[in-house]
Amino acid sequence: MATATYEYKVRDRSGSMRTGTLDAESPTAVAARLKQMGYAPISITEANAGMQKEIKIPGFSGKKKISLKDLAVFSRQFATMINSGLSLLRALNILTEQTENKEFARVLGVVRNDIESGNSLSSAMAKHPDAFPPLMVNMTRAGEVGGFLDTVMLQIAHNYEAEVKLRGKVKAAMTYPVVVLCIALLAVVGMLLFIVPTFAGLFKTLGGTLPLPTRVLVTLSTGLKVGIVPVIVLIIAGRVTWKKVKNRTEVRNVVDPLKLKLPVFGELFRKIALTRFARNLGTMMSSGVPILQSLDIVAETTGNVVLERATRAVQESVRTGESLSGPLTEHPVFPPMVVQMMAVGEDTGALDTMLGKIAEFYDQEVEATTEALTALIEPLMIAFLGGIVGSMIIALYMPIFKIFDLIK
Repeated sequence: MATATYEYKVRDRSGSMRTGTLDAESPTAVAARLKQMGYAPISITEANAGMQKEIKIPGFSGKKKISLKDLAVFSRQFATMINSGLSLLRALNILTEQTENKEFARVLGVVRNDIESGNSLSSAMAKHPDAFPPLMVNMTRAGEVGGFLDTVMLQIAHNYEAEVKLRGKVKAAMTYPVVVLCIALLAVVGMLLFIVPTFAGLFKTLGGTLPLPTRVLVTLSTGLKVGIVPVIVLIIAGRVTWKKVKNRTEVRNVVDPLKLKLPVFGELFRKIALTRFARNLGTMMSSGVPILQSLDIVAETTGNVVLERATRAVQESVRTGESLSGPLTEHPVFPPMVVQMMAVGEDTGALDTMLGKIAEFYDQEVEATTEALTALIEPLMIAFLGGIVGSMIIALYMPIFKIFDLIK
């Protein structure tokens, strides 16, 4: 039987009025489900009754992605409410209603219903891996078991806020060169498609042999007019293909080591990966997540297969009863400072504190590196753009200069 979307108004156990939507076969089925959830139905009406139904295009769900910023805001607000004495259900109700991301609000509504059915918060969150990362689920589970869920939620908020800030720094550093590169490409394509053909017609009427740079430019213009559509198709196909294969193990085994060896950006990528490693491991350990489980999750969140292998080696070392920092000396991606600070943290029983200091240090390093890169790249990109456009203009005017020389 076909289902429809119904809008409802109910009163909850405290007598408060609530509204929402449910998908069901009939209003009777909606009423039954609402009663099972502990609500008293007041009215049930079919959504968009008498209106044109929404047309759904295959492959486009219209769902907004749940970002780290959404998770950070949720964690901080949730921690504040729990610390203020609100129940889990009451806090989730408030957050469901005020969350701007509709997809996240839907997920929170499902989590709330699961908790009403007797599930724990962490198990309800674990059913939505696209919304709640493993790090968040495991930290929440540790907070539930230890009775300090509000503290854990604050730690999650700090972790994700730091990650959002880190991504913002890198994005800010990369925005300028990417914009300049796009402008340069558009300028080159525009000149090849619209300006060079005009000059090519003029050169053809003049006769004679064109200078080599001009001939190259005319050839590129002719080729681009024929191949512009295939090039665009190839770019789009390449982008789609890359999105599908970039997370495969065989691809990451090749690409990730190359990232760390890049002449300018390799050091930046390494510092970002070290920041994530230290912050995530320190946050999980301070929250009471078991060390082996923490290392397993951290290995998946470093963002680079080189650090992932090193973390797996550490995990095996700890599993056999050896030290945490010992295997790191065999992996050059970890600087001696990181290894020594972790060793001191193990000896003093303050490893989580040491990891936090490492994360703070590399946060500052990433900020300094991005600022230096921005200062270096800006003049280089300006010179690059001016060089390309200037070279094309000179190549176009070289035949005219030759004519003037002949007239003289």
